[in-house]
Amino acid sequence: MNTLYNTPRKTANHVKSMLITGPCSAESEDQMRETARQIQEASLPLSYFRAGIWKPRTRPGGFEGVGAPGLKWMQNIREEFGFKLCTEVATTAHVELALEAGIDLLWIGARSTANPFTVQEIAEALAGVKIPIFVKNPTNTDVALWAGAIERLSAKNIQNLGAIHRGFSNYKSTQYRNPPHWDLMVDFRELFPELPILIDPSHITGKREEIGKLLKLGSGMLYDGIMAETHCNPDKAWSDAAQQLLPKGLKTILDQLPNPEITLEEFPVEIQKLRALISELDGLLIANLSKRMEYSNQIGKLKQEKNIAIFQPDRWREIKAELSEKSKRFGLSYEFSLQIFKKIHEESIRCQSEVEINPEG
Repeated sequence: MNTLYNTPRKTANHVKSMLITGPCSAESEDQMRETARQIQEASLPLSYFRAGIWKPRTRPGGFEGVGAPGLKWMQNIREEFGFKLCTEVATTAHVELALEAGIDLLWIGARSTANPFTVQEIAEALAGVKIPIFVKNPTNTDVALWAGAIERLSAKNIQNLGAIHRGFSNYKSTQYRNPPHWDLMVDFRELFPELPILIDPSHITGKREEIGKLLKLGSGMLYDGIMAETHCNPDKAWSDAAQQLLPKGLKTILDQLPNPEITLEEFPVEIQKLRALISELDGLLIANLSKRMEYSNQIGKLKQEKNIAIFQPDRWREIKAELSEKSKRFGLSYEFSLQIFKKIHEESIRCQSEVEINPEG
């Protein structure tokens, strides 16, 4: 049985119950101590103090962490402030050094989770440990990879497991640095209903000013806590400066989150009424999409009869131009509308490609 969380979820919001915070990277002993002091001064309900000792970078030349000397700084933080400690591990050598230093919680990062060979090696190095081991979702949108990492660790008798939702990489710019893909989080939760899952708003948003909004959006997703990055001087941080908060800024955000004791059952009439209206609109959306596909199929038949290419770039550009104007008119995000219509357009092309023409007319 998982010792971190083994009771059924009953409320709509567990987002405040566990807090991991501290700097993205350990930069110096003074930076670590000052960040810890500010966390203590802000009266944050800290569960674990975090800091990246080893930092995987996408390209060489960037700051890749101070390495093993930073573990001593972490130990000094525990001695001076009484904080429990956690850090990321990406190799068996990291695991050995972190365990030797007495780090209280370890997590496996998104890049590592994406590689089953790496996860397996880390799992073998961690075999039988009692401390909590958390696994971040992989960079790519693959729930099976995330689940597989949990299963590989579990197979090595690591029972104190958890997960961290940090969003998924996207090759195009979006509202978020790493879009959350809430639907994938729901799928993962269904696979592991009792596994504690934290949300990492720092990596999802990539912008400190968006963290509060993101946490409010995710407050109904049954998270068991937060992993957020705080720094004594965020603008001067050596890595991921834009997404780090002052500790007092994080405290303000936490104080403004929805009350976890209030559940939907306390105002069912209003909720049910609005849900009924939404369900009605959902039905209309489906009906209209069906009608649109009928028209699209008719166009597909005409294209095949006239030997015209199915995909017409000019038409797609025309749709996007109209979409921009219509989205603005009705107060919708163009990015949101574009994502929907890309899927609709792809489905239209698929349907038109499969249209069968009777050669006899």
